[in-house]
Amino acid sequence: MTLLRINRTNASLCLLLLMLSVAQLQAQTRSHRLPQGGRVAVVVDERLSALRSSPSLYGKLLHRISRGRLVAILARRVSSEGIVFYLVRLTTRTRGWMQREAVVSASRKSDDQALLKLIQSSQDFDRLSRAKIFLDTFRNSPLRPNVLLVYADAAEIAAVKLSREAVRRIDPNEAAGDTAPVFSYFLNYSGLDRYNRQGVRFVFDEQTRQFHYNGWAWRQIIALYPHSPEAALARRRLRDIQSK
Repeated sequence: MTLLRINRTNASLCLLLLMLSVAQLQAQTRSHRLPQGGRVAVVVDERLSALRSSPSLYGKLLHRISRGRLVAILARRVSSEGIVFYLVRLTTRTRGWMQREAVVSASRKSDDQALLKLIQSSQDFDRLSRAKIFLDTFRNSPLRPNVLLVYADAAEIAAVKLSREAVRRIDPNEAAGDTAPVFSYFLNYSGLDRYNRQGVRFVFDEQTRQFHYNGWAWRQIIALYPHSPEAALARRRLRDIQSK
């Protein structure tokens, strides 16, 4: 009877994990689905992304919208507090009012500048994540070389932190007793996951046990903007990485 209960418990846990995985996948799919109607925008500042029932900071909170979520702007209204709100649609059934500064749109003038300022005031993963949104949203912006450099530099800074974390958490002696190569434990380190979802790829130096950014954004700057000030910096960054 005890073994039967254990098996039932394990089966229930497996089912629960499967349901959570499906729910997460569905949420990710919804966030990247283009909403119908209106001007498409993307949430960049979740501190201000409260979806409200009315265009007011005192309006009833309906949802807190996560960074990277696509919305459709349907209308604009200035509240009694002097705050500009947009009526936005998330899905056919979900809409509400959101503060203007929470979103950016490729069709709205100067939004690339506003997002760059937000990126520059951000730290660590937030900086990298918002830079990725910029690169996905403003494909023709003259500010792209600057943001590519910020994105790459943030990734290399993250590599230093991730290297320290991975060395603390992965015991090479324990890993050596398994059939999998030791370096594969580092490249499967769970701390890399959220960076991977932002398009960041790391390479791993087995001798030094260090991660390094693979340099994609630096190479993009050199290839697409060879005469820009950022290109000179990108070449220097790549030389520094190759010399390590």
